[in-house]
Amino acid sequence: MSERAIDSATNPQVSTAGATTPSAPATNAPQASEADAGGNRSIGRRQSDRIIAASESGQRSLDQATSCARSDGAVVIAGPAGSGRKHFARAIHAWSRRSAQPLIVFPAASTPEALQQRELFGAADGGATLGESSAGALASAGGGTLVVDRIDQLEAGVRSELIQAIQGGSFRRPGQAEPIATSARLIATVADAALAGVLGSLNADIVTLEGLDARREDVLPLAAHFLAEVAEDDDIRPIGFTNDARNWLVEEVFTGNVRELRERIRQSVRLSRDGVISAESLMLATDGDEVPSFKDAKRAFETRYVEGLLRRCSGNISRAARLAKKDRKDFYDVIRRTGVDPGEFRN
Repeated sequence: MSERAIDSATNPQVSTAGATTPSAPATNAPQASEADAGGNRSIGRRQSDRIIAASESGQRSLDQATSCARSDGAVVIAGPAGSGRKHFARAIHAWSRRSAQPLIVFPAASTPEALQQRELFGAADGGATLGESSAGALASAGGGTLVVDRIDQLEAGVRSELIQAIQGGSFRRPGQAEPIATSARLIATVADAALAGVLGSLNADIVTLEGLDARREDVLPLAAHFLAEVAEDDDIRPIGFTNDARNWLVEEVFTGNVRELRERIRQSVRLSRDGVISAESLMLATDGDEVPSFKDAKRAFETRYVEGLLRRCSGNISRAARLAKKDRKDFYDVIRRTGVDPGEFRN
C-alpha cells in the first residue's frame, strides 16, 4: 500500500507515484510539491496541515473526505477519541469551495446544556452590541463551515433546532421574531460509528476513522511526520528513530490513538534534544509538560518495557527473558513488580 501525505490547507493530492490522484475542486490550486530522494512527495506548507495515510483504512478515510469536500452537504465524521476527527473536518473545509469562508468549531461535549442554545444560536438581548462570540457559532460561521464536535452530546432539542436551521436556511434566536438567514455547512463529529445517523433527515455523508490499532501501517509514517513537525516548531534538525524505537512504535498499543502518538513524539524530542529518538525516550514520554519523578519514570519504563517484550513474545516469559538478557526468575520478579499479566498477551 503506497503512502499518501495530504495537506489539509490545499487540495488533496497523492504523495507517492503509482496511486490514483483524486480530482480536486477547481477553485483551489494545490501548492507545489518537492520529491525526496526516495521519490515520495509531500504537498503543502506546514507539517501540521498534513494528513498521513499508509494503511488501507487510512486511505479509505481520505477517499471519503475528499469526496465530501467536492459536495456541499452535511457530513458526519465518526471515530474514537484521538483519531483525528477535527483534523479531518478542517481538511474537508479547506479542500471545499468554502475554504475562504469562516470555519467555526463548537465543542458540544464541553458546553453545559444550559448554555448550548445560546452559544450555538446567540442571544437576542444583545441587540446591536452583539460581538461575534455573542452572535452564536452558527451566525459566526456565515457562509463557511460549522463543525459541531461530539454532536451526540448536544441536547436533543438544540440538535433538532440546528438540523432544522441547516435544512431551512434560517433560524430564530430565543426571544427574537425575525429569522436569521444561514448558509453554513454542517460537519458533525461523533465517537462511535453507530451514531453516524445522528443528523437524521439531513442525510449526511459519512467519514469513518479507525483507531491506530486498526491502522498499524500508519504508525511509522505518522511518527516520522510528527518528528518533522516538532522539529520545525522547535527549530531543531531531526535525525530519526533508533531501530529499537521503531520496533517499540510498531508494537505499542496507543489507546489515545494519533493524539497520543503525537504527544509521545513531542515529549521524546524534548527528552533526547539531539534529534535521535530512542525507545527509552518514547517509553518515558508522558502527556503534557509535567516531568515525572525518577521513581515514577523508572516504574513507567519497566512497565512499558515488560509489556512490549511480552507482546512481542505472545506472553512467553522465557523467550521475553532471553530477549531482555535476564535470568527467567529475575525477569519474573520484574513482571510481578510491574503488575503486568503475561496472560493478556497470549494468543
